[in-house]
Amino acid sequence: MLLAIDVGNTQTVIGVFEPSTAGEPTGRDRSKAGGEIPYLKHHWRIVTVAERTPDEHALLLVELLRLVGLDIRGEELKRHLSGIAVSSSVPSVTSALREMAQRWFPVPVVVIEPGVRTGMPILYDNPKEVGADRIANAVGALDLLAPPIVVVDLGTATTFDVVSGAGEYLGGAITPGIEISTDALFAAAAALRRVELVEPRNVIGKSTVESIQSGVIYGYVGLVDGLCRRIVNELGEARVVATGGLAELIRPLSETITHHEPWLTLHGLRLVFERNTDHR
Repeated sequence: MLLAIDVGNTQTVIGVFEPSTAGEPTGRDRSKAGGEIPYLKHHWRIVTVAERTPDEHALLLVELLRLVGLDIRGEELKRHLSGIAVSSSVPSVTSALREMAQRWFPVPVVVIEPGVRTGMPILYDNPKEVGADRIANAVGALDLLAPPIVVVDLGTATTFDVVSGAGEYLGGAITPGIEISTDALFAAAAALRRVELVEPRNVIGKSTVESIQSGVIYGYVGLVDGLCRRIVNELGEARVVATGGLAELIRPLSETITHHEPWLTLHGLRLVFERNTDHR
């Protein structure tokens, strides 16, 4: 069993991977059978708290595992847990997770960072600048889809990552995320209030609430489609896959997104872990 932990600025996603059953499709073969990413048996999404101590992280993980009937203390830990894979955008959490693993989970730990084998050439001007989650997304997408690929991750920031036809990471684009933009709007405009982020009845809003929803939702759909079209104009025909906590909101309205993989980052983390250890 592998624990994969993707730490974002707003939310942290945790997944449990277990070996697939005989004959279960993996990688690009999965598309022939449909269903979720192979091996991923359980997953959770929690708020990222930069101040959590290593002991608090350990307690949280143990309790989440207990919710699905997995008690991995003591000898059970040695038998069932094969490793921990981490991508993190929050340095304090990265350090806390390293210390947590050293103290409570004596298993191999792979953190996506410079020097870790990804199996993908990074053609950024400075490869060290590429976020760990962006690398995990690109690695996961290349395993699941034939390139070229554009990955759109709709989280705290909205990121666009491009994989060439030869399987190389080319770069991409970064924009403020939906929630960052709405927070700025409400902070700067005293007469406007927070609204639920759902698709409005009409593009032409008939109330302030609907007008905000229309501007935010359809505005971001236009942003995603516009950038994806420009990327494809440079790259050539490509598959566009959406992931991230807000992908489910934008994907149905988009004209360019062709695939949706909600746990893409976790899948990429699993692959990077395997490429840096003997665990398969």
